[in-house]
Amino acid sequence: MTTPQPRAEARHQSPLQLLALGALGVVYGDIGTSPLYALRECFFGGHGVAVDPANVLGVLSLVFWSLVIVVTLKYHVYVIKFDNHGEGGILALMALVHPARGGGRRRGLLLALGLFGAALLYGDGMITPAISVLSAVEGLEVATTLFSPYVVPLTVAILVALFVIQRRGTSRIGNIFGPIMLLWFATLATLGILGILRDPSVLTALHPAHAVRFFLANGWHGFLVLGAVFLVATGGEALYADLGHFGERAIQIDWFLVVAPALMLNYLGQGALLLHDPAAAANPFYRLAPSWALYPLVLLATAATVIASQAIISGAFSLTRQAVQLRYLPRLNIVHTSSGEIGQIYIPAVNWALMVATVALVLGFRASTNLAAAYGIAVTTTMVITTILAGVVARQRGWSLALLLPVTVAFLGVDLAFYFANMAKVAHGGWVPLLVALAILVLMRTWKRGLDLLSQTLQKGALPIANFVAGLRQHALHRVRGTAAFLVSEPDGTPSALLHNLKHNQVLHDRNVLLTVRTEEIPHVAEADRLAVEPLGDGFMRITVRYGFMQDPNVLAALLAADPRVLGFDPRQATYFFSRNTLLATGRSGMARWREKLFVLLARNATRPSEFFQLPPNRIVELGQRLELSGEVSPALRRLRTTSPALQLDLGA
Repeated sequence: MTTPQPRAEARHQSPLQLLALGALGVVYGDIGTSPLYALRECFFGGHGVAVDPANVLGVLSLVFWSLVIVVTLKYHVYVIKFDNHGEGGILALMALVHPARGGGRRRGLLLALGLFGAALLYGDGMITPAISVLSAVEGLEVATTLFSPYVVPLTVAILVALFVIQRRGTSRIGNIFGPIMLLWFATLATLGILGILRDPSVLTALHPAHAVRFFLANGWHGFLVLGAVFLVATGGEALYADLGHFGERAIQIDWFLVVAPALMLNYLGQGALLLHDPAAAANPFYRLAPSWALYPLVLLATAATVIASQAIISGAFSLTRQAVQLRYLPRLNIVHTSSGEIGQIYIPAVNWALMVATVALVLGFRASTNLAAAYGIAVTTTMVITTILAGVVARQRGWSLALLLPVTVAFLGVDLAFYFANMAKVAHGGWVPLLVALAILVLMRTWKRGLDLLSQTLQKGALPIANFVAGLRQHALHRVRGTAAFLVSEPDGTPSALLHNLKHNQVLHDRNVLLTVRTEEIPHVAEADRLAVEPLGDGFMRITVRYGFMQDPNVLAALLAADPRVLGFDPRQATYFFSRNTLLATGRSGMARWREKLFVLLARNATRPSEFFQLPPNRIVELGQRLELSGEVSPALRRLRTTSPALQLDLGA
């Protein structure tokens, strides 16, 4: 998952070395802590194989080629090329696919796949901090069994502290993430080299023949071990998700020069240890270290896993913001924790939900090996979806079928092998991230469908603004000084808040603004393209404010940045009118009644538009109305059109 950093335009102002150092702590924290548990699960987990030389070399061969094919070739060479104006991640990829040509069913299927892939990342965000920190703290048990009763409480305490400090932001401590992770990878490489020196013959595991022999010797059991082997690649998708934060060059420099060599050296070192001491399979990572270094290593591993968890948590915030901007989740309170870095955000609702889920997983599974039985299924499903969406984007960008089909089939074949191997984990806890993802997918689809129905209701019940303005030329209404700005989602209709104001106050402002905020399916909208102003006559104008899905809307700042001569009013002195809709579930919307009620519940708890769009709170007027969620003109809108003073003067004719 991704963690917010300065946006894509700002990254080019930083030296490449600093970007690469920062990426170590953000992009590679998850995959970088996999040596704590990945190889152990291949031999000590639920589907582990016997610790003998043939199996050790076979598993190491699978580990090496998994890193080469899945992480290096698929993500670093293939998927990373399909950026959305410099941004990566599954929602950015989905935004590229969504406008693709084709039938409605095809677009709907691709959209559903993208949303499900995004929802799965929340499940991954729950398990990753739990298994990472728990596996690090379990190193204390290697030193002495006296620590065994304290492993779970200590893990919970660390995780709770991590979530509690989120509201303070990470801009200050974030600067040390890179150096700590550089020390971590150097330690991984050093321990690996020391292990390899015990038995250099372990280097022969790089030959793919050992992997082939492993499958021939172990059959179906060997296939199931792929579910544990896949743990070495979890976190590989982060390098694409964080593309816009650090850039392709910094991410690739880290992988090829630091991360990949350190990981592979450590796995080989653990393998060499197992060749000489099969009993070390219970925890080969910590047993690879000399006894005097055990406690410092536990501290360093804990720091590394906290950093990896921080990246996951921040990534959940970033993903949620994108989903809100793309109208797949209701408006949420988004807190900016840094005045200097635009991407540093904190979303309380997401933070506390993740904390409860993560702590519950630790208390429920109680051991990292139990969590490993549930880990990986969400990630591998996301990787399958990414391969499919990337294939569609490649075709859109002109790839020939002769080139695209072999590439897609090859990557999809590997992904599906890992996927089906991980499906064996469903009964052992893998259902947890799947259930969470399905629940979030239902929320996303319900919210988007509800918004579409609400938009249809408002559109069908709206009086065209052109008719309204034309009527003003024929009938004089009492005007009051000042500017009234009406926030509207449908700029061609007359705002219901305006009609309510006419109905109850029987006045019209000298200047009236139809204010619409649009989120485009691109990550960033340039400042020069932020505002569009269109005069409508008789004191009316339409203003459209545009943002990308990686940007936070600040409407007041956008208006203040505009040319005052074009705008014609002071945004700080305007009065902003909102329609406060009370939604009613009718059972006539086409959605199931329970989904209607869910949408109404989400709408009632969404952040107020005035807060979300950052408008001055002392200049807000809210006018309420009751709307039926049916997609048809509601009686309330029908009455409003026929009872306002303006319409009594035939303005709607």
